[in-house]
Amino acid sequence: MADVAQQMFTRFGKRFSAGTVLFREGDRGEEMFIIQSGKVKISKKIRGVEKTLATLEKGEFFGEMAILNDKPRSATAEVVEEGDMLVIDRKTFETLLRSNVEIAIRFIKRLADRLRETNDQMEALMIRDNTSRLVNILAKRVRESKGGTLSLAVDDVAGMAGIETAQAKSIVDKLASVRIVAVSPDGKITISTQEQVDRLLRYLEMREIFGEMM
Repeated sequence: MADVAQQMFTRFGKRFSAGTVLFREGDRGEEMFIIQSGKVKISKKIRGVEKTLATLEKGEFFGEMAILNDKPRSATAEVVEEGDMLVIDRKTFETLLRSNVEIAIRFIKRLADRLRETNDQMEALMIRDNTSRLVNILAKRVRESKGGTLSLAVDDVAGMAGIETAQAKSIVDKLASVRIVAVSPDGKITISTQEQVDRLLRYLEMREIFGEMM
């Protein structure tokens, strides 16, 4: 397997430095990317404001839709942590799907997951109030997590909510002060008890009813 991976990287691999914009929303797409190391931010302009849709890491792929449907890029991809990626052109991608059923099935399953995640993200970003948006994201992640527990970096949650990290930290600190969430020594937002889950969901419900008064 290591030899296969090395052969793939020798043929398709490239290293990208932090700050590199791989493509912009509206560009024509001729390649997809598979992350071997580093991080990539996927963002999109919503109501004229750039919002982070996801931060992708090792093992994730992106950019495939533009070469599947031959339409312009639907989002912008920027390297936020230097790393290596496989850059796969249209012809190679189609050959991989046609020649390997396992790869094709895994790809379809991941696309289905990606569509669901994107729909959830877009729904959350349409909420105008920053606190409600952030709490909504935490609640959804808790519902989806195994055992109802959660551990997320503030930076990642800020990106999902489309707000500045400082704003997200301020909101998280307020949530922590009323014991809805906790903040671990390494700065991650943690929800580890059923009591915290119940408080989070009750808080979200009350904000939906009373809005920013909560």
